[in-house]
Amino acid sequence: MSALRLINARLPEQAELCELRIENGYFVSDFSTGQTPASLDLQGQLLLPGLLETHIHLDKACIMSRCQLQHGTLAEAVEQTRQAKAAFSEEDVYQRGAQVLEQAILQGTTHMRTHVEIDPQIGLTGLHAVLRLREDYAWAISLQICVFPQEGMLNNPGTEALLLRALQQGADLLGGCPYTDSDPDGQIERLFALAQAHDCDLDFHLDFDLNPQQMGIDKVIDCAERYGWQGRVTVGHVTKLSALPREALLAKAAQLAQAGVNVTCLPSTDLFLTGREQFHNKPRGLAPLAQLDQCGVTCSLSTNNIDNPFTPYGDASLVRQANLFANVSQLATEAELLRCLAWVSTESARLLRLPDYGLTPGCKADFVVFDAPSAAAVVAQIKAPLMGFKAGRQTFVREQPQLLAPHRHQPLEIGQRLA
Repeated sequence: MSALRLINARLPEQAELCELRIENGYFVSDFSTGQTPASLDLQGQLLLPGLLETHIHLDKACIMSRCQLQHGTLAEAVEQTRQAKAAFSEEDVYQRGAQVLEQAILQGTTHMRTHVEIDPQIGLTGLHAVLRLREDYAWAISLQICVFPQEGMLNNPGTEALLLRALQQGADLLGGCPYTDSDPDGQIERLFALAQAHDCDLDFHLDFDLNPQQMGIDKVIDCAERYGWQGRVTVGHVTKLSALPREALLAKAAQLAQAGVNVTCLPSTDLFLTGREQFHNKPRGLAPLAQLDQCGVTCSLSTNNIDNPFTPYGDASLVRQANLFANVSQLATEAELLRCLAWVSTESARLLRLPDYGLTPGCKADFVVFDAPSAAAVVAQIKAPLMGFKAGRQTFVREQPQLLAPHRHQPLEIGQRLA
């Protein structure tokens, strides 16, 4: 058995420093008789539960050097990725995915839902690589695998059978990409039927433009209620929601809350790809999480892509995504910044249906430590975590930077002043 005592830890919204106890990977009220725990003095540093990535694509990360980007549109990104995907091998996907996973771990992410493309061209190559990644990196991060038909399903014979094989081989849930299908509503309906038959959650790429007409979200809401899948359905992007007037948006938000449909915003990708048809007065084009959240919709912020035609940059920092969303959405009060942090932590845990997330006894001891004056400051100042833990085991440490003044023999510590 392993045990760890954390002393002088600072928790959000708690003035006094506190002590936390960890035994066998979980926070506990008291140690078992006979335990001799190790001790870690956090010296007043801020403790937060591990950050949660709800939507990323490990299988097509880090391929920008293989692509020719000219227009920066969604259609071009899909086509360029399709061409690059033809040369993917299992080892190639594994190595690129490992690169992103290691970045994410160092940024404080302890749980991740990754989407994996499944179609007759790539087959199960991406899945097999990500299954290996899930096992090899379980010491630092938990991987949930969502398989989905990027190239369409009803118009792409053989795809459905591959999706079902993927579930049998270890995938956790099904995803959808209706906008690439010849029958978008038909794909949504079919995926709900498959999810019910195989008792799995759903996560759709949906309504990925700024035209409020022909919204697929209405079909998802209808199916979630008819199939009784409330709380088990997530839609990502849904940038069409940003084009709705306030009253129409609030009405749609109420429907989403009633149907138990979660919403994930992907700031880097959604800002990069949308609004390109306008030269001036470009729209922000992000799903309005603040309004959705106030109406009772479970929301999250996530990375989506790194270093590919959908998003040519990124460092797997969820804190950076939260800051980007806050900046673009003009959220600045402490309460607003705390909601942005919740959308990469506590609210994301609700979306992923994690039963043991948090810092209280009974929760899994997945946590990160920040040198920040408050939880809101983590987002406002884009703080990087100093260390992280998975099931009570330390997974990384980041040294504090030092200023080197030319007339000092010793490096200056952060906070010191020049004489």
